[in-house]
Amino acid sequence: MTAAAETPALKRVLRPVHLWAIAVGLVISGDYFGWNYGLAQGGPVGLGVATLAVTVLYVCFIFSYTELSTAIPHAGGPFAFAQRAFGPWGAYLAGAATLLEFLFAPPAIARAIGSYVHFRVPALPVDAVAVGAFVVFGVVNAVGVSIAATFELVVTVLATFELGLFFFLTAPHVEAARLFARPLLPHGVAGVFAAVPFAIWFYLGLEGVAMSAEEVVDPRRTIPRGYLAGIATLVTLALGTLVCTCGVLPWSELVRDDSPLPHALARVLSPGHPMTHLMVYLGLLGLVASFHGIVMGCSRQVFALAREGLIPRALAAVHPRFNTPTRALALSCAVGAVATLSGRTDALITLSVLGALGVYLVSMAAVIKLRRSEPALERPFRAPLHPWLPLVAIALSTVAFVAVGVGSPAIVAVFLAVLAAGAVAFRGARKTPAAPS
Repeated sequence: MTAAAETPALKRVLRPVHLWAIAVGLVISGDYFGWNYGLAQGGPVGLGVATLAVTVLYVCFIFSYTELSTAIPHAGGPFAFAQRAFGPWGAYLAGAATLLEFLFAPPAIARAIGSYVHFRVPALPVDAVAVGAFVVFGVVNAVGVSIAATFELVVTVLATFELGLFFFLTAPHVEAARLFARPLLPHGVAGVFAAVPFAIWFYLGLEGVAMSAEEVVDPRRTIPRGYLAGIATLVTLALGTLVCTCGVLPWSELVRDDSPLPHALARVLSPGHPMTHLMVYLGLLGLVASFHGIVMGCSRQVFALAREGLIPRALAAVHPRFNTPTRALALSCAVGAVATLSGRTDALITLSVLGALGVYLVSMAAVIKLRRSEPALERPFRAPLHPWLPLVAIALSTVAFVAVGVGSPAIVAVFLAVLAAGAVAFRGARKTPAAPS
């Protein structure tokens, strides 16, 4: 058997519309819950400032990241980029950060799904629904990427339509007095920094599109189209959600609310209005879209790391019939289901955000490094304004990391301890001689 035949491969079926759906679907749950926790720190103005800064971060990031994704289309995404730029240790850092991001975001979303379902059907416990979500969507992912991507497209279109409808119904009732309620910054400038992790939740997971690169038809053309359309959609949705929700309800009523949009619409219409009920039911689709997409991205990251030998190679097995990484999927869902039972949604979100920031820092450094070390590398898409865009993304990511550290020092300590423990294991694995063939 040839080396090429022995290398596990994924099937290319994804087109620009699928990548748009994956990009938006990965992130769209952030419009439905989670962001509003930042209101307790910064109020509408402070969270708005944090969101604008984070939006700049993601716009700068995604242009540079698209350059990497098209030049090095690989299921490992950030891990593959860092390996090309910095070697094995860069690959470890990027891969570990990505894994932490994509392992701990799904449990947070799964708990939100459980809360939505439990609210309507009290007989169904939150934990049971959350764990069941991992089982159901693990199976959907396992039976084929084409089916999974089509499902993601359908639920993302419906969730995006629902947000558009929400904007249409609430925008005429937005009042500037609520958006700029005094005090403008209830906790001063420090509150703006404390709101940053929740502003990041508006966009968290967007980089996961790169992990589907090996399943894309004509990645050089498809990836830029899918990514750029996705970031344009997400910026519009994030800013619209913030304005249309905080503009119709006092922000103090939105803090710690797992369903802020239905409550805002109930204020504009009525709790019993059919549109309010529709917002609740379709809101579940936004959560499902992100959950399904991130589980899909996480399994591809596990698959890529295993294929390169950074974690057990057995996890890189591809199902002979469905051409999907079923073992990587099983591990991703099992870890996520256990983490869900912790009940610590806030800690799960913070761990995921820290992983994402690590990915952004390493990836942007890789863009700059590869421009210098490999100027002849074919780049079907070249990020404009180089090196300013990646430098701005690095600066803003560093500020965001410090902001999270100040607000959640214990969780940052856990995050760094996990990275350090993984580094020790990785160093030991590299020193172990390969078994004879």
